Amino acid sequence: MNSSHSTKEHGDIPIPVTESKSSKSTKAAPSVVQKATKKVAKLALASRWKRCLGIFDFIIRICAIAAALAAATAMGTTSQQLPFFTQFFKFEADFSDLPAFTFFVIANATAGAYLVLSLPFSIVCIVRPHIMKARLMLLAFDTIAVPLVTSAASAAAAIVYLAHNGNSDANWGAICRQFNDFCQRVSGAVVASFITALLFIVLVIISAVALRRK
Repeated sequence: MNSSHSTKEHGDIPIPVTESKSSKSTKAAPSVVQKATKKVAKLALASRWKRCLGIFDFIIRICAIAAALAAATAMGTTSQQLPFFTQFFKFEADFSDLPAFTFFVIANATAGAYLVLSLPFSIVCIVRPHIMKARLMLLAFDTIAVPLVTSAASAAAAIVYLAHNGNSDANWGAICRQFNDFCQRVSGAVVASFITALLFIVLVIISAVALRRK
């Protein structure tokens, strides 16, 4: 006996066969497991990515510490006295004679001290990459350090430019012809400070990427 419904014949009496719901549940179960597996894999990938960013952040901070402290030390120990002087006049160039250089030393030393204090928080971001409070704090202070170091380096760079080239309109002579060692040291300190500012910008970008990526 043929019919459009699923039946089995037992003698002359058709016996209807009902579909079991277990087939639907067995189909739904693998999809739920697959979604959970994909979610776990995605979280693991994000965790590894943030951990790699944390390691890179820590390395950049070490380099920035070296650059900031080198800039502050080089400028803070810069002084040159010319061999010829009289009883009343002594020709000497010292970083403390110029407020821009003094501000330069303070700014770079402050940035270096902050970077040293930030290392434990950078390590926390490596060990616990999903803790966002430490990353937010680093982002805030790194952002503040960028204009601080940049302004100090820019002010010192303007003085170094005048020391090398002078200004004929203001009757300022180029003192680097006499104080060559002094100018070389302050020029190197300014370059190190600009490198520090660039590394701070990289740190800000790293923190922003780590916070944005989920």
